[in-house]
Amino acid sequence: MSQEKYVAYVSTYTGGDNHGIRIYDVDMEKGRFIEKDQVEITNSSYVTISHNEKYLYSITDFGVEAYKIKRNGTLDLLNFAPANGMRGCYVSTDYTDKYLFIAGYHDGKLTVMRLNDDGSIGEITDEIFHKGLGSLAERNFRPHINCARMTHDNKYLLVADQGMDHINVYRLDLMTGKVSLADVIRSELESAPRHIKISRDGKYLYIVHEWKCYIDVYSYEDINGQPHFEKIQTVPTAKVERGSSNATSALTFSEDHNYLLSTVAGDNTAVLFHVDENTGLLEKVFSLPISGDYPKDASLFPNNKFLVSLNHESNDLTFFKVDIENKTLIMNGPPIRVNVPNCITFLKLK
Repeated sequence: MSQEKYVAYVSTYTGGDNHGIRIYDVDMEKGRFIEKDQVEITNSSYVTISHNEKYLYSITDFGVEAYKIKRNGTLDLLNFAPANGMRGCYVSTDYTDKYLFIAGYHDGKLTVMRLNDDGSIGEITDEIFHKGLGSLAERNFRPHINCARMTHDNKYLLVADQGMDHINVYRLDLMTGKVSLADVIRSELESAPRHIKISRDGKYLYIVHEWKCYIDVYSYEDINGQPHFEKIQTVPTAKVERGSSNATSALTFSEDHNYLLSTVAGDNTAVLFHVDENTGLLEKVFSLPISGDYPKDASLFPNNKFLVSLNHESNDLTFFKVDIENKTLIMNGPPIRVNVPNCITFLKLK
C-alpha cells in the first residue's frame, strides 16, 4: 500500500522576497517539510483551498489571486481580481465553490465575489461595510472583520468582527451572490472573536476569541429557514491576568476532526483539545510551548503524529513529535526559516 502524499502551503508577508507562498512536500514518517516551490505573490495573508480541491485562493495586496492546483501540488496562476478595498486577512469559498468571501480587517468590509467554472475569480456580487463603535478605543474603535465562512449546509455566512465583538450571520442568495443579515451571535465585550471552525457534521461552531483567550462552542440548526445557535461550552486557551500580553490566534481541526488546535501568543503555546463528535464538547489535552515567537497558525500533520507551528515574529516554522496519550510535544529537528509566516493548509495529492 503506497504512502499517501501531502503538500503544505504556507502563506507569508513579503519584504525583500516577493515569494509569499511556499509549497512543501510533507514527510509524513519523519514529520518534516521539504521545500518544493515558491510562488511570487505579495503579502499573502491567508490562503484557502476550494472544496473540490482543484483551486487555491490567496489574499494579496488589494485583492485576491486564483491558482489551479497541479497534480504534484504546485500552482498555476489563473487570475487576479481586485477587492475594491484594503488588503483582506481571510478568504474562503462556499460549499458549491460558486462564491468567494474576503474578510477585511483594516476596512471592516465583507466582499463576496463570483467564481467561474474554471476556478478563476469573477465580479464582486456584494460588499458590506460593518458599522458601529466597539469598546476598545485604542484598537477596537471600529469594525475589524477577521473571518468569513459558510455553515456546512451552505445557507449562512458567519462573519467574525473583532472590533464589534460579535459574529454577523448572513443569509446567502446562491443565485445573486447577495447577503442579508439573518442573526447576530454576540460575544463578551473586548473578547475579539477571531476565527470560526465548524464540526464535520455541521452541528457545532467553535469561535476563538483573541483578547480574552477562550473558545465558545455553539450548537447550530436551521429551523424553518431561521438559524438557531445555542452556547453549550466556553473553554479557556490561556490565563488572562492584568498585564498579560496573551492573545489567541489559530484554530484548526485535525484532519480526522477528533482534535482542535489553537495557539497563544505571549505564552507562545499550542493548546490541543479533544472533540467529542457526539456532543461537540471540548476537553483540553495539553498546553505546551512551541519554541518560537507569536505562533500565528499551527497544524497537526494529517496523521496526528506531528505538529508544525508558524511563528510570525521569530520568522520560522518549528516541528514537534506529538504524543497525545502522554500529552507531550518533543522538538523534531531544527526550525525552518520563513519570513513572517501567516497560515498553513495541507492537501492530500490525488
